[in-house]
Amino acid sequence: MAQVASRALRPPRLSAFVLVVLAWLPAAFVVWYLAAPLLLWPAVLLVEAVGRGAFGALVSGVEQSGSTLVFATTLHPAGALAAGVVTVDVNLLLYAFGMPLLAALVLAARDARWKRQLAIGYAVLLPIVAFGALADFLKNVAITAPPGLAAQAAFSPPAREAIAFAFQMGSLILPAIVPAVAWVLMNRAFLERLRERRDERG
Repeated sequence: MAQVASRALRPPRLSAFVLVVLAWLPAAFVVWYLAAPLLLWPAVLLVEAVGRGAFGALVSGVEQSGSTLVFATTLHPAGALAAGVVTVDVNLLLYAFGMPLLAALVLAARDARWKRQLAIGYAVLLPIVAFGALADFLKNVAITAPPGLAAQAAFSPPAREAIAFAFQMGSLILPAIVPAVAWVLMNRAFLERLRERRDERG
């Protein structure tokens, strides 16, 4: 009986595990894409709270349209004086692709606590999505905006450097690294068994 239990606990070979992850990815991405407006709604609330609290001089409102976040700003089109305001659209999917990656890893590991792991991973990734969206917005108004608009935003050169760095982190690094780190921390026992099985095969 103990031998049967031991075999049940043994993970697949690393190559087989990778194949299972790849098999789960398409389904995970489809669910994520279709459910994105609902899944990302908490991140929108977080963006709105931080945007209004920390950047209230720039952000007059935040609205969600599907998977797109629309920032209403206090900036005015150059040359239009007080007529009209500038809005900035941010695609939240660009910063949330770690969610299906994490889901595929969790489901492939076949841990009995997979629901708990998905919930924890989701909670961990929401601030990452919010960070990326805010960095994207700030990059648009402080760096890539026309000179007239960027002047209204009034960010100093060091602040623009910090925004550029935050944008790189929020778009390229964190969405890819955090899901992997979160999964590793939640599956250390699984990884240890995977390593042991590899060593057995020698």
